[in-house]
Amino acid sequence: MTTPESNLARPGNNDEFIAGFGDTVLVTGANGFIGSRVVRTLLREGFERVRCFTRPASGSHLVEAMAGEFGASRVEIVRGNLLSRTDCRDAAAGVSIVYHLAAGTDKTFPGCVLNSVVTTRNLLDAVVLGKELKRFVNVSSLSVYSNANMKRGALMDETCELDRQCAERHDPYAYAKLGQDDLVLEYARTAGLPYVIVRPGVTFGPGKATIPGRIGNGTFGVFLHLGLSNRMPLTYVENCAEAIVLAGLRKGIEGQVINIVDDDLPRSREFLRLYKQQVRKFASIPVPYPVFSLFSRMWERYSQWSGGQLPPVFNPRACAVYYKGNEYSNQKAKDQLGWRPKVAMSDALQRYFLHARDAAGAR
Repeated sequence: MTTPESNLARPGNNDEFIAGFGDTVLVTGANGFIGSRVVRTLLREGFERVRCFTRPASGSHLVEAMAGEFGASRVEIVRGNLLSRTDCRDAAAGVSIVYHLAAGTDKTFPGCVLNSVVTTRNLLDAVVLGKELKRFVNVSSLSVYSNANMKRGALMDETCELDRQCAERHDPYAYAKLGQDDLVLEYARTAGLPYVIVRPGVTFGPGKATIPGRIGNGTFGVFLHLGLSNRMPLTYVENCAEAIVLAGLRKGIEGQVINIVDDDLPRSREFLRLYKQQVRKFASIPVPYPVFSLFSRMWERYSQWSGGQLPPVFNPRACAVYYKGNEYSNQKAKDQLGWRPKVAMSDALQRYFLHARDAAGAR
C-alpha cells in the first residue's frame, strides 16, 4: 500500500498557515483515539511545542511513547481535569492553537454535559484570557445534524439544520456536542474567539474493533442489519486527524463549520459483507428502515406509557438520524482546508479489518 504525501505544507515557511513550528499548540484529549493521531500529525510535520492534555484516569501512554519517538523536548504532557479552572488556565497559558478533542462519552445526559459542555466553558474562559490565541478548533460531530425534514438519500452537508431535539432522541453525546458548539459560537460573539468547528463522521481504524453503530445493532442477541444500502459517513482516523490539524492552521477560514468524511464511502451492505469475509462470520438479519422506524415508534410510546420503565433508547428521531439514509459531502473540507484523504478507503478498510481480526483472535 502506498501512502501519498501529507496535505500539510511546511507551516513555518508557508504564507497559507497562521502558525509556525515554534508556536505552542494545545491538544485536549491527547491520549484518545483521534487526539493521539492529531498529536502525531503535528509532531510528524515539525511542530516543536505540542502540549498534550490528558486526564490522569485515562493515562498518557500514547503521548509518552510519542515523546520517546519524537523527542521529549517537543512534547509537554499536562495531566489534569478540564473541570478544574486552574488546570485549564495552566493548560491554556501561552498557546497559539487549541485542538479541543476532549469530550464526555457517558451514557447519561448529566455526564455528557458535565464532561463536554462544562469542561469546554472552563477551557474557553481560560483561552480568552491569553493574547497569543490564533484559533480554537472545536471537534464536534456529524451527529448534531437533523434529517427530519430531508428525504431519504438527500445530501447532508454543512448547510443542514441542527437537531434541537437531541434530548428527545435520547442521544446524550449529540446533545452535549451541540451544547459545546453553541458555547463556541457564544464566545465568538461575546469575546471575539477565533474558531473553526469541525464535525467528523464515523471515525474508524486500528484502535477500534467494533462494528460501527450505523451498520446495525446487536442488543437483542442477534445482529440486526439496519443500514442496508445506506452510505456510511466514514472517515479513517489518520485522514480525520490531518483534516483537524489543517483546520487549526489554514488562513482565511475563521468562523467556518467543516464536515469530515472520506472519499468513496461504502454502503452498509458492502461494509458488513467485507467484515464477515475478513474478520469473522456471524448471522445477521436485514431490517428495512420502515420496519425499524415503526418498532422505534412503538418502543417510545411504551416508554412514555410505562413512565420510563424502559428508557426510550429506540425512538423515531434516532432511527431517522442513523438509518434513514443520506449522502455526504467532503467538498467544503477539500475547498477550505486543501485536504484530501491521504489513505484511500480501500486501504483504510483493510487496515481496520486486520485490526478487528487480530482483536477477535485475542479474545
